[in-house]
Amino acid sequence: MRMTVADVMTGKVISVTAATPFKDIARRLVAGGISAVPVVDDDGRVIGMVSEADLLRKEEFREEFYREGYRPPLRARLRHPKGRRKADGDTAAELMTSPAITVSPTASAVTAARLMDVHEVKRLAVVAPNGRLVGIVSRRDLVKLFVRSDAEIAAEIRDDVLGRSLWVDTADVTVAVDHGVVTLSGRMDRRSEAGIAVGMTGRVNGVVDVVDGLTWKIDDSAWDFG
Repeated sequence: MRMTVADVMTGKVISVTAATPFKDIARRLVAGGISAVPVVDDDGRVIGMVSEADLLRKEEFREEFYREGYRPPLRARLRHPKGRRKADGDTAAELMTSPAITVSPTASAVTAARLMDVHEVKRLAVVAPNGRLVGIVSRRDLVKLFVRSDAEIAAEIRDDVLGRSLWVDTADVTVAVDHGVVTLSGRMDRRSEAGIAVGMTGRVNGVVDVVDGLTWKIDDSAWDFG
């Protein structure tokens, strides 16, 4: 089953407005144990994002919140300021990165992971087609996809991949899962069908790797259909 952002996102979101003061933003980050907050306008549309890295450019944040035991990631502590604008900012509007990197709730979880990797961010604002904030998806949310039990993974492969999606005889195929590594064994009619089964299995959420132990009755890989 293709997992979407809506399946893994957090719907209850801490957000701020453009006018939210610096210290209020800092307190929300610390209290919520989060690394960034979306900035929304009066209609709930996302206009930017304020991260702990943005706040760390101000010495007063470091002094006040380090005393309270807050320790941001090393990467954020070492990031150099990009000019004085954010270091001197007093509100979300002056501190935020805009436009924010956003994702649709209907996008695949893989798409969200790629966006985070490309833009080097830890979380994305999830927005509806009208731009309104509907959730937050973080790296931690995406990691949850890989902690599904072996039994869940095996059941999905048997029922959805082999049972419904392939439309071929898979009665002789055996599925074994060990810590997310799937072993497919048994016999199928055609080599091409075995290849499709392996490929579709690899796209199941929670699958770490696929060991192909399938054999086939007919090798149709060299057939010329032209």
